[in-house]
Amino acid sequence: MSIAYKNILEAALLAAGKPLNLEQISALFADHEKPAKADMVAHLRDIQADYEGRGMALVELASGYQMQVRADYASWVSRLWEDKPAKYSRALLETLAIIAYRQPITRGEIEDIRGVAVSSNIIKTLVEREWVRVVGHRDVPGRPSILGTTRQFLDYFGLKTLNDLPTLSELRDLDDIGAHLEANLAADVKLTLVAGGAEQPEHETSSAALTLIHNADVQDKDVTNDEQ
Repeated sequence: MSIAYKNILEAALLAAGKPLNLEQISALFADHEKPAKADMVAHLRDIQADYEGRGMALVELASGYQMQVRADYASWVSRLWEDKPAKYSRALLETLAIIAYRQPITRGEIEDIRGVAVSSNIIKTLVEREWVRVVGHRDVPGRPSILGTTRQFLDYFGLKTLNDLPTLSELRDLDDIGAHLEANLAADVKLTLVAGGAEQPEHETSSAALTLIHNADVQDKDVTNDEQ
């Protein structure tokens, strides 16, 4: 009996509820039936083509391939759940974007760029969220931690590599950041399917939100809460 590789891959991606890389996909098959890497990639490309113009899409992220509901339909599908999109402060998102664009970078260097102190709670939240990690220590007095983004950061924001971040020429003025980020947080919902039904959605900020946050000369003009 011939093996329906494409159908098996599609079923596995729908059931996984998380990105699957080529090694994980290959592990679905016994040694004598494993497809070649090139054949697996070809099947994945075929699946992507099959879902063109439909409500779902097969996307390639940093951690592998994942089935997702298209953002165009998220506002309707999200009504299946009562959860509200997560709220992240402007200060946190600015800090995250500076790390993304200027990594490896220390907290002190982030503060030099933003012009205000960075709350320990912000760094803690980013680390706990697994968007940021300590990648080393600067060889200066005090040996401050050097921060960089993670693979989870790329997955969450729908990116395959850091090269997929918006270019600096696309960035806008920070004066518009509040309203724009609020709109993105409300609209963008990442939905993955699991065996037997849909799991709770994970609300996300799209990569478009990052286009507003990075500016090497930024001065935070309106942070009034404790979380700077």
